[in-house]
Amino acid sequence: MKVILIVGDGLADRPIPELKNKTPLETARKPSLNKIAETGICGIMDPIAPGVPPGSDTATLALLGYDPIKVYSGRGALEALGSEVDVLPQDVVFRCNFATVDNNLNVVDRRAGRIETSDSSKLAKALKEIVLKEHKDVHITFKNTIQHRAILQLRGPKLSRMVSDSDPQKTGTPILTVNPRDDTPEAKKTADIINKFTRRSLEILKTHAVNARRIKEGLPPANAILCRGAGTLPIVKSISLLYGVHGAVVSVMPLIRGVCKVAGLRLLDVKGATGTYDTDVVAKGKAAVQALKTLDFVFVHVKATDVASHDGKVKQKIRMIEKIDGMVGCILKKVTLDETLVSVTADHTTSLVTREHEGDPVPVAITGPGVRTDNVKEFDERNCARGDLGRIRGKDLMPTIMNLMGKAKKFGA
Repeated sequence: MKVILIVGDGLADRPIPELKNKTPLETARKPSLNKIAETGICGIMDPIAPGVPPGSDTATLALLGYDPIKVYSGRGALEALGSEVDVLPQDVVFRCNFATVDNNLNVVDRRAGRIETSDSSKLAKALKEIVLKEHKDVHITFKNTIQHRAILQLRGPKLSRMVSDSDPQKTGTPILTVNPRDDTPEAKKTADIINKFTRRSLEILKTHAVNARRIKEGLPPANAILCRGAGTLPIVKSISLLYGVHGAVVSVMPLIRGVCKVAGLRLLDVKGATGTYDTDVVAKGKAAVQALKTLDFVFVHVKATDVASHDGKVKQKIRMIEKIDGMVGCILKKVTLDETLVSVTADHTTSLVTREHEGDPVPVAITGPGVRTDNVKEFDERNCARGDLGRIRGKDLMPTIMNLMGKAKKFGA
C-alpha cells in the first residue's frame, strides 16, 4: 500500500466577517477535497496540543510522528539543512529575515516587502564576506533561501543555541539585542557573535547598490538582518527505521525540507514549485504520484495558503485553497484508492484576522483501503469536527496512517 500526505500550510482559519462568518475552507470551491472527506474518515487535529499555536517546524515534526516537545532543538538548523547547507551536530544555526528598518533601527517591515529572491541573493553575497576579528575561531555562513528568508550558520568551538532573538517579530520596535538564555560562556559568546554580525550587516546593507535601486523604485530597502530560532540538529530515528517505509517530500520550503530530511525522506525538486502564489501545484501532485512508483510514502507541502493569511489576503487564500483542490483532483485521477491512502490536513491554523499562527485545531481526512467512512461530506474545520476520527494530536496522525498501511507494531503480547 502507498500513502500521499498533503499538507496545506496554514490552511485552517477562523470565521471571517466578510465571508459571512465562514472560513476560507468553508467558502472555497473544493470538490476534490470534499471527495476525500466523503469517501474517508475525518476529524480535527491539535498539531501540538489544544490551544498551543505551533510553528511550522514543530508541527511538521509532529505530523511525521515525532513528539516535538521531546525532540525539538530549534528551527535554524532545520532551515539550513533544507537549504542544502551541511550541518554538523555542534553547529548553531539561526533563521533570518531580510528586513526594513528606519534610521533609529525600528523595524518597518519584517520581510522587506517580501523582497524578490534575485535581490536577496545579491545582498547575501555581500554578507558572506563578514569575518569577526574577535571570533576568528568561528566560521560564519550566511545564505538566502526564498524571498526574504535566510540562514546564519555558526561553526566553531564553545557555541550554544541558548540565546534570544534579535527579531522583535513586530513592527515599530527596534532590533533587539541578543542575550544569553543561560549563564554559560558558550551562550555569552554566541550572543556576542550575533550582535556583532547584526551591526556589521547594517553597515554593509545600508550602502548596497540593490537597496539604492529599491529606494529609487519606491520599494522598501532590505537594510537589516533579523535573527531568530537558534537551533541545532534534532536527534530522531528515521521513518524507515520506525515504520519500515521509504518516502520523499515535495516542498520548496527549506524548513519543511529540513525537517523531512532529518526524518529520512528524500528531497524532490519540482520545476515550477516556488512557495509563492504562482507555485505549480499540479506539477507537485504529478511528482508525488511519480514518486510512489518506487517509494511508499510522499509528503506534499503547499506554502502559499499560509502566506495569504500572514498578508491578510482573503481572496488569495481562497484562490490557493482552490489550487490545492486542483492538485488533489490531479492526484485522485492518477491513483487508485484501492491501493493508495490519501490524507489531507494542515500544519496549523493561520488567522487572516490576526495574521498569526493560532492554537485552533485543524481538519484532517484520510481516504483509501480499509478506512472506516463516516458521514462527513465536506472538508473544512466545522464539518471535519463531526467525523469519526475524533480529535487527535499531530503526533497521532502518522501512527494512524501506518496502522492503515499495515506497518504498525503490536503493543503487548
